[in-house]
Amino acid sequence: MPQKKQKKEEKAPEAEKEFRIEQLFGSKTRVRLLSLFLEYPDRPFYVREITRKIDAQLNSVRRELQNLIDLDIVLEVDGTIFKNERKEEKKKSDKKKYYKANEQGPFFKELRAIMKKSLVLMNKTFAQSLRKQGRLDVLLLTGRFVDNPDIATDLLIVGEFDQDVLEKEIEAFEKEIAREVNYTYMPRDEYTYRLEVKDRFVLSLFEADHIALVNELEAIV
Repeated sequence: MPQKKQKKEEKAPEAEKEFRIEQLFGSKTRVRLLSLFLEYPDRPFYVREITRKIDAQLNSVRRELQNLIDLDIVLEVDGTIFKNERKEEKKKSDKKKYYKANEQGPFFKELRAIMKKSLVLMNKTFAQSLRKQGRLDVLLLTGRFVDNPDIATDLLIVGEFDQDVLEKEIEAFEKEIAREVNYTYMPRDEYTYRLEVKDRFVLSLFEADHIALVNELEAIV
């Protein structure tokens, strides 16, 4: 007798995968170091400042700094203690050890391009996290995310969130990308009102270079 054909099971569509750039570079500390140095290539950082900015252990930072120096991605440069440094940080071992991106290195431009792309993907992960905390209507990347520091904000967030919860999400995101984020949050009603009255600030964000990761109110814009 002919065998009955088995009905194929339809697979549910996969949810968008959470982007973790450390899977590419092998170390979260290394990724945060790269993000810091490539965002501020002209600025030297001392090691204890770095540990605070990227929220990492000192030994891990020292180890990854040496790896990046060996790869000619980061340079160790001489420097002096800044006037605003705290006294307990003025240790002899740190006084002349400053680190900055090697802008003449063989991978500088390529790494910057990779990190810029990764920031977009990391913002997608950030959007997923926000959706778990409230209603997200708009997430617009502007400012430093599109290489335009003249724009007053880096993120426009529209939706309904508890302010304390949103601030915690922003703090966690800042640690993940190793940089501070200037963000603007608006409840949906305020956002739609500003559009109706042609608020200059909101319209200017859409007129400038931007990336709309989430725009559930696109018809309004």
